[in-house]
Amino acid sequence: MTQPHSSAKPVQHSRATLRKILLEQRRNTDLTQRQQWDAAIGRHLLAWCRQHHPASLGVFWPIQAEPDLRSTYPLLQRMGIQLALPLVISKAQPLLFLAWQPGDAMGTDHHGIPVPAQREHILQPEVVLIPCLGVNSAKFRMGYGGGFYDRTLAMLPRPQAIGIAYHQAQTEFAAESHDVAMDLILTEK
Repeated sequence: MTQPHSSAKPVQHSRATLRKILLEQRRNTDLTQRQQWDAAIGRHLLAWCRQHHPASLGVFWPIQAEPDLRSTYPLLQRMGIQLALPLVISKAQPLLFLAWQPGDAMGTDHHGIPVPAQREHILQPEVVLIPCLGVNSAKFRMGYGGGFYDRTLAMLPRPQAIGIAYHQAQTEFAAESHDVAMDLILTEK
């Protein structure tokens, strides 16, 4: 099977097939290796936040072997950045962000993903961290196909979008009409 980030002539896969390949590649990467990459991504994120001073940051709870930045979240909070976690309201709606800080009571959404137990303090983050299954050279991301982040980024005012991915997620694919490019992609490199 051709690796998605190979420098050889790219093999054209359907988006569904490419998602499966990228997810399998990520899941098959050694946990210790991913933890080292997570730490490097966390350092890059902290450096970016020190330089840009965002007031609020939409973060994510990792699923399916996504980069795990949870150890970085308390450090971001100590920098005075208000954190928020996303909540899926319905299939066709943008994400809603709920104010959150490490240690807050948690529940789960209907997908089983941890979310803040409180549902009253809604926040529109200035910057949103977005997990990427794949990223291309034009800074478009490939997720799991639900379109939640694309709908969220289509709202005004548009938050700044930082894609979070492992370097191995770099591959080429055509952006679709609803896709929204990231402002920045952070990887371990």
